[in-house]
Order: sequence, then C-alpha cells, then structure tokens
Amino acid sequence: MIGLEQGLVILWRRVRGLIRDRASAVHPKLDPVCYPMLMILRRADAVAMADLHADLGIEKSTLTRRIDSTVRLGLVERTPDPNDARARLLALTPACRQRLSELESVHTEQWRTRLSDWDSTDIRRLNELLGRLGDSIEVHDG
Repeated sequence: MIGLEQGLVILWRRVRGLIRDRASAVHPKLDPVCYPMLMILRRADAVAMADLHADLGIEKSTLTRRIDSTVRLGLVERTPDPNDARARLLALTPACRQRLSELESVHTEQWRTRLSDWDSTDIRRLNELLGRLGDSIEVHDG
C-alpha cells in the first residue's frame, strides 16, 4: 500500500499544478484553493453556503474567506435566499460562468490529447475506480 500512497502523492502534486494553471486562466489573481469552489458553483444556478461547506469539507471561516476573495474578483456573487431571509445563496457571476465555459473546450481538448492512446473502456474504468477511491476516503473537517 505504500506504493499506492506514493503514487497518490505524485498525482496530487501534479493535480495541484493543474489547478494552479486553471485558476490563473480564470483570473490572474484567483487563489488556486478557490478553483474547486468555482467548479461546484458551476453545477448549479445558486448554492447555499451550507451545501458548499458540506461539499468542500473545510471550516466555515475558511470558506467565508474564499467566498470573499472570489466576490472581490468579480467571480462570485451573493444573492438572497428566497426560502430563508437570513441566508444568502452563492452563484457565479455571468462573466465568470462565461469564462469557465470558454475554458471548458480548451480543457476538454487537453484531456483528449492526454488520453488519446487510452482505450475508452480504460477511461470509464478509471473514472469508476476514482469514484470508489474517493468514496472510501474519510475526511475530518477542521
């Protein structure tokens, strides 16, 4: 199992570099730690902070700082929650959503190139196995 952990560390290091590049492509001042939050927000029109907190598994104060940072950059906006006057929903700004859409085709092509010599069955199996691995990892908040 040590080989597996070493392989995951190498993969994690490379993925962090990839996320750095992707964050910079969205906005030159975007902190890469905020990029996963943008990817979650991209899946919906608006997301409650509690749901975002659950998806990211980070402390609320850390999440608030990340939200504040992306709001200052014009990437995320807070809107009133129609179901709870005390709460706010978070959404990508139209400009950010547009930028992410523009980048999607570039990223898709990059993955196609990287995996061009892979069999499609292997790609589906990798996706399945990564999902199983992710589901098996228990992460503790804070």
